[in-house]
Amino acid sequence: MIYLDHAATTQVAPEVFAAMKPFLQDQYGNPSSWYRLAHASAAAIDEARQRLAEYVGASPREIYFTGCGSESDNWAIKATAWTLRDKGRHIITSQIEHHAVLHSCQALEQDGFEVTYLAPDSTGLIAPEQVAEAIRDDTILVSIMHGNNEVGTVHPIEEIGAICREQGALFHSDMVQTLGKLPLNLADTPVDMAAFSAHKVHGSKGVGAMYLRRGVKIRKLLDGGGQESDRRAGTENVAGIAGFGKAIELLQEHGDTESLRLTVLRDKLLEGIPERIPHVIVTGHRTRRLPHIASFCIRYIEGEGILLSLDDADICASSGSACTSGSLEASHVLLALGYDHATAHGSLRLSLGRDNTEEEIDHVLEVLPGIIARLREISPLWADAQRHRGI
Repeated sequence: MIYLDHAATTQVAPEVFAAMKPFLQDQYGNPSSWYRLAHASAAAIDEARQRLAEYVGASPREIYFTGCGSESDNWAIKATAWTLRDKGRHIITSQIEHHAVLHSCQALEQDGFEVTYLAPDSTGLIAPEQVAEAIRDDTILVSIMHGNNEVGTVHPIEEIGAICREQGALFHSDMVQTLGKLPLNLADTPVDMAAFSAHKVHGSKGVGAMYLRRGVKIRKLLDGGGQESDRRAGTENVAGIAGFGKAIELLQEHGDTESLRLTVLRDKLLEGIPERIPHVIVTGHRTRRLPHIASFCIRYIEGEGILLSLDDADICASSGSACTSGSLEASHVLLALGYDHATAHGSLRLSLGRDNTEEEIDHVLEVLPGIIARLREISPLWADAQRHRGI
C-alpha cells in the first residue's frame, strides 16, 4: 500500500508507540494524584510540554494540552469572543479555514457576533492588506491559518500578526498542518494563540495542544478540575501526550532534512501529473506552499471515482479535506478560490509523510494516467467536453 494522505492523519511511529505503552499499562496513575504511581504520569506530561514548547519557540507555561486541534481552535475563538465581548464583537477570518474555525465563527454569529470572511486570491493566499482593510476598532480577534490543509498555501502570518498587534486585536492561527513542516518560533512571531495536533506528526489521535501567549487572558472552554494550570479541565491523556512528546523529539532529530526531502517528492508530483494527464489544474500557491501537499483539480471526472480507483490500486489519497470526505459537496476551499462546482468535484490531494519514497511517487505517476483515462471514458462531463471540441 502507498499511503498519500498524511495531511489527514499519520501512522503512529514505532518510537511513539513505545513511549506511549507504559502509560497504557503499568504507569496508569492519575497525574493529578500525590502518590508515587502518579509521579511518572505527571513527569511525562511535563517532559512533553517542555519538548513542544522548545520546538515551537515558546515557554512551557504557554502550552496547554487538549483533545485535538479542533478543540484548540474552538477554545481560542469562542473563549476570546466570550472574554472580550464587552470590548467588541467583530471577528475576522478567511473563507478557506478548517471547519473547526469556520463553524466556531458561525456559532458565534448566532450569539450576536459579526464575522468578516476574507476571500483568498486564486492561489489560496490571504494578503495582509486584506486584514488591514477589514480590521476595525471593535475587532477583537483575527484567525488566519498558517498553512492550508487542502491546497497547501502558506499565509504571511508574520505580517498579518503585526497588523493585529498594531490595531490591538488578538491573532490566532491554526498551525496543525505546519507543525513539523515549517520552522516555528512563536517567541518572535506576533501570534497570540495557535493550535497543534499530534496525529499529523506521527503521534496518536485524541491529543492536541494550544499555544496561549503569556499575558493573554481568555476564559476556559472546559470547566471542571484544575488540570493544565487550571486552564483546561479533564484528566489528561497521559499516553497520548507522552507519545506527542516523542513525536516532537523525532521532529527535532529529522525535521529540516525531512521537509527538504518531502519538497522534492511534492514537486515531482506537481510537475509530473500535469505532464502526463491533460486538463489538470495545480491548485494552491506554487512557491508559498507546504512541503508535503500536492493538490490538483482533474477536470471532467468526480474525485470520488479517482479515490476508489486509487484504492483498488492500493494507493490512499483524498479529495478535498478528509474531514468532509464523506460529503458529496464540493470543497469550500476550492469554491473560494474561484473554481466552479464541476471542476472542484474533481479535486485530488496527495500528501506526503516520512515513509514515502521516490519509487512510490514514480509508481503513482505510472498508474494515475490510466485511471484518469478510464474514468473519463465513462464520464458524461468528458463526453460533453469532447463534443464541444468537435472530436
